[in-house]
Amino acid sequence: MPKRTYQPKKLKRLKVHGFLKRMSTRGGKNILSRRRLKNRTNISA
Repeated sequence: MPKRTYQPKKLKRLKVHGFLKRMSTRGGKNILSRRRLKNRTNISA
């Protein structure tokens, strides 16, 4: 049986989905602002 596809790594996750990554692009800032409007407890990873 092959191993599962998702092998979690915290650093990799942050580099792809983290706050600083989101803030670095205009689209990412839009995502964060929409999540703030929705009153999300976690804005990003």
